[in-house]
Amino acid sequence: MPLLHRYRVFISHAWHRHEGYDRMIQFLNDAPLFIYSNYSVPQDKAFEGMNNSKLVEQLKNQIRPVEAVIILGGVYVSYSNWIQFEIDFAKSLNKPIIGVKPWGAQRMPQAVTDSANTIVGWNTYSIIQAIRQYAI
Repeated sequence: MPLLHRYRVFISHAWHRHEGYDRMIQFLNDAPLFIYSNYSVPQDKAFEGMNNSKLVEQLKNQIRPVEAVIILGGVYVSYSNWIQFEIDFAKSLNKPIIGVKPWGAQRMPQAVTDSANTIVGWNTYSIIQAIRQYAI
């Protein structure tokens, strides 16, 4: 079997609204012939008592080494300031952005549509193909 590339990804999310993040992790974990390193910090390791400037530095440190940034469209609506920062920082580093349509019938936020290299649905195959195609 050929050696697989380990993709470095950052998945944008909110710690107190983590259902979409958990679903994305499950999709990536279950994907056949796909390995990755998750550079985002999950809810169970959330930073406690951190001020905004320290959180900005932590987010930058998480995004710098990745090959792709995944933005969950449904979370953007509620947490647009932080997620917009992640989008803007990723773009400043020329990181590819993969937008994932909100689960269900919700519309994709325009800010994500305007920034993403591609938009995919909640489908393991589509997500993995986008990471493989756009990761730098």
